Amino acid sequence: MKFQKASAMLLAGAMAAIALSGCSGSTETADTGNGAAGDKVYEIGLCQLVQHPALDEATKGFQDKLTELLGEENVKFDLQNASGDSNTCSTIANQFVSSGKDLIFANATAALQSAAAATSDIPIVGTSITDYATALDIADWTGTTGRNITGTADLAPLNEQAGMFKELLPDAKKIGLLYCSGEPNSKYQVDIVSSELKNLGYETADYSFADSNDVAAVTTTACSECDALYIPTDNTAAANTEVIANIANPANIPIIAGEEGICGGCGIATLSISYYSIGQVAGEMAYDILVNGADPSTMEIKYADELTKKYVKARTDAMNITVPEGYEELVTEE
Repeated sequence: MKFQKASAMLLAGAMAAIALSGCSGSTETADTGNGAAGDKVYEIGLCQLVQHPALDEATKGFQDKLTELLGEENVKFDLQNASGDSNTCSTIANQFVSSGKDLIFANATAALQSAAAATSDIPIVGTSITDYATALDIADWTGTTGRNITGTADLAPLNEQAGMFKELLPDAKKIGLLYCSGEPNSKYQVDIVSSELKNLGYETADYSFADSNDVAAVTTTACSECDALYIPTDNTAAANTEVIANIANPANIPIIAGEEGICGGCGIATLSISYYSIGQVAGEMAYDILVNGADPSTMEIKYADELTKKYVKARTDAMNITVPEGYEELVTEE
């Protein structure tokens, strides 16, 4: 009888424990019934190649959207800036892998390449990438990477950017294409724009700098030999717009830029995308991966759908350039 009584007591205790465990909360709850993150706190590593307005806006868009979707209490961001150094990108990416981040956000090509080299397991969402096939050395591009990588691109229609020279600078003869030789996506853009410009009847020449130390010298040469310049979405150029402007503007050399940040710093016009918008779309993609279990290897790369022709009035006025209808004034800090 004592044994039966003891067994009954143990059984009752076990049942009570089971009941209590069924009522307790869990830090790993993944669904609250509406697709939200529940009690899980997601650790997101953000690697941004360099600080400049375009990339800053993309990062902000990503953080804002993911915070909105997950809830501020359910996401923790570790934002690291590589200050334009690809080796630092690699160090940051490896640190994210070592600390077991749930997802890596890679802002710009060097950041994406470093993250891709660091892990084949942790999901990677990129943004501000001109061409994923070029960045990841994918020969047979199908629209998806087939790897743990997806994201958004910042590629605006390059033929339309080339066409802006005809609209704004019909009398120009020779166009210099100014870019960083260490950024493969810049070379990708330059090759296409150069071909488009030649089809429009312009003579073109490439002027590449290896890093920030060469920007002034190369820009000076380009301005002395050309009637106008084109700068693609190039991170090194974006970080050195003041240097470029101080050379090109006094020489009365107009610059058409691949993105708004560079245009605002040293250009006269651009066909601009919204970097904040592509950052937000990247945030939506990250949410789909984290909460809904989407596979980044099969998620198609998404492109900007907000395109606007913009011009810098102070510079077009100073250079006596007539801006046709359809352009929106880009307000700068000048």
